[in-house]
Amino acid sequence: MGTEIERKFLVAGDGWRAAALGPGQRLRQGYLAHGGGGAPVVRVRLVDDDGVLTIKGPGLLARAEYEYPIPAADALAMLETLCAPPVIEKTRTRVAHGGLVWEVDAFGGHLAGLVLAEVELAAADQAVTLPDWVGAEVTADARYQNAVLARAAAPPAV
Repeated sequence: MGTEIERKFLVAGDGWRAAALGPGQRLRQGYLAHGGGGAPVVRVRLVDDDGVLTIKGPGLLARAEYEYPIPAADALAMLETLCAPPVIEKTRTRVAHGGLVWEVDAFGGHLAGLVLAEVELAAADQAVTLPDWVGAEVTADARYQNAVLARAAAPPAV
């Protein structure tokens, strides 16, 4: 079983851009199941020209996660026909800091203006040196889970 351990933060500045490990990737993602009540989240994602199907268990900091490559044409068809709109659009940029790789997501579409940073950890209690461009931690705030953001009319009020 795969386990995702991840902390999530609002981004408070553009300092991350100088430490980017390359150009960002364009992501489009939608949900076949939004979770809730202990049910899994089932996500379809198109990353540039690669399709990915992801199944996640319940939880905010740590949860079961399984990812499978799927044909891009299948991912696109699912996004267009099976996923309830709106589909999340974002650009993900990988950023090095403190010996870890952070992922900074700049959202577009109905979530335009929202910028989040995530860092995956080996253990829930792993020490993390926070970059100066992160703001408030939102790991425990379910409003910032992508499956919830997909159904939001606009980014959550801070």
